[in-house]
Amino acid sequence: MANTDIIAAIAGTRLYTLHSHTQYCDGHATMREFAQAAESMGFGVYGFTPHSPVPIASPCNMLADDVPDYLAEVRSLQAEYPAVRFLAGMEIDYLGDEWGPSHDYFKGLGLDFSIGSVHFIPSQSGDYIDIDGRFASFKEKMEKHFHDDIRYVVETFFSQSQNMLSAGGFDIIGHFDKIKHNAGLYSPGIDETAWYRRLADDLIDTIIEKDVVVEINTKAWSQHRHLFPDQRHWRRLIAEGARIVVNSDAHYPKLINAGRTEAMHALDYLKGKLAGQAIAAGK
Repeated sequence: MANTDIIAAIAGTRLYTLHSHTQYCDGHATMREFAQAAESMGFGVYGFTPHSPVPIASPCNMLADDVPDYLAEVRSLQAEYPAVRFLAGMEIDYLGDEWGPSHDYFKGLGLDFSIGSVHFIPSQSGDYIDIDGRFASFKEKMEKHFHDDIRYVVETFFSQSQNMLSAGGFDIIGHFDKIKHNAGLYSPGIDETAWYRRLADDLIDTIIEKDVVVEINTKAWSQHRHLFPDQRHWRRLIAEGARIVVNSDAHYPKLINAGRTEAMHALDYLKGKLAGQAIAAGK
């Protein structure tokens, strides 16, 4: 778990993000360029979260050999740009019992915080396949690896998420219903089915029980007008007292605040509406 209370860390600013990717994984600029952007935009807190090393081949994940250099660079940038508080985080992929945020390797890194995310799921044959990314790639993988069984993919995504929560070892759950994006393009309306909604609701039950921080991920807002989790889930999260952060998941420096203002305004509006309803009801 974190060496930093991330909710306390961002308490003094709305200009923050706790999810970003640089040259160490699949980002499109150096850490220095992201740091410069954070300073120029007046950010108070900026969390770096490279995709974690994984024990399988993946072009999107950082190499274990690069982790010491990454951690050293966070410290160096902090000295160079003292106006921004930089946090050394990591987005840790869950790949079942043998690898994930609770693994001893990550406990020994001295990270300030970590995000637990599911990007890979096991196929019916047991091979871990990346189901994130562009839809064209997802569609090819559906045929090649999953026998075009979209229900299997969705159910396995949520099952892996449940298992990750049970194992623990992380602070923020990343984009917990992001499967909706590619699955919805593959099978329009799938997120409206009773079985899909039940899976999402069950996952929210566990998130609330485990009291992990929930991110509202704005990466897909500018292009697709999607937020993860979907806004339909926000009311329950707020009502249950979930701790929420708004992260840009930026892969380009110019996008470190993209979608965050819109998401925060929507979050503020819903919080105010629910508070007004509670007052009217005498609660």
